[in-house]
Amino acid sequence: MEFSSKIYVAGHRGMVGSAIVRELERQGYTNIITRTHAELDLTNQEAVNSFFKEERPEYVFLAAAKVGGIIANQTALADFMYENMMLEMNVIHAAWQNGCKKLEFLGSSCIYPRMAPQPMPESCLLTSELEKTNEAYALAKISGLKYCEYLNRQYGTDFISLMPTNLYGPNDNYHPTHSHVLPALIRRFHEAKEQGLGEVTCWGDGSPLREFLYVDDLANLCVFLMNNYSGNETVNAGTGKELSIKELTEMVAKVVGYEGKILWDTTKPNGTPRKLLDVSKAKSLGWTYRTELEDGIRLSYQDFLNNPMRAER
Repeated sequence: MEFSSKIYVAGHRGMVGSAIVRELERQGYTNIITRTHAELDLTNQEAVNSFFKEERPEYVFLAAAKVGGIIANQTALADFMYENMMLEMNVIHAAWQNGCKKLEFLGSSCIYPRMAPQPMPESCLLTSELEKTNEAYALAKISGLKYCEYLNRQYGTDFISLMPTNLYGPNDNYHPTHSHVLPALIRRFHEAKEQGLGEVTCWGDGSPLREFLYVDDLANLCVFLMNNYSGNETVNAGTGKELSIKELTEMVAKVVGYEGKILWDTTKPNGTPRKLLDVSKAKSLGWTYRTELEDGIRLSYQDFLNNPMRAER
């Protein structure tokens, strides 16, 4: 990308999209275009086609998505599949039809099988069944990355995909029931501390192993890959490090300053037992993460404190 190239970031108000915009601006890119949902409904094919025909972006970061935690994924299966399928297909198709030089599609590590080999290489995609609690979202994301691959094969486009591990950081969603585990824990322990509660109950038994990547590190990789990678296979984005949910919970409590008891509700689902990405491909391209987890949680908690309205989303 040239610093003056016209770059469209889809989903710029979300955690990932806003981080990509910050990273592009930090690196000196000056021609970034965005649209809010009110200005452009990405599930509306006609509106998306008109936007691309008028604006003709040269490069596209497709970070827009309908996202949520276990509860949201389990209770809105049809919504997660429909909205994600529609918006990604509309954007990818319009980018191809309007001569976009390169598109980068962002998915999720939930695309990989529930019992995938650990750490999960890019090649394990579609080798066995998915985790049921987020199957609808995973199927939509798999369709997006496969569409990019098929356009490359059939029409010679340069569309790539990136599969991040669990993300956290500035502009996260702290909703009490629709957020992911790390921001949910930040909110829960903060409120428990504020209310003087002696104990906090968390879901499951704390045994699942998870990997977390600070969103600004992901954004740095997004720009790096746009400039340095072409290929049909997706690229994993992570740290290559994991910890148990119990360890994560204790770390968040420490950062927030909560000193009460932590209990576990084993009637609630754990989700996938283990999700660690094989990040050797990104490393071989010359990229590694920068932010250690405890440092990133501190930055996230400060962002939470500085933006209390985010807790209402």
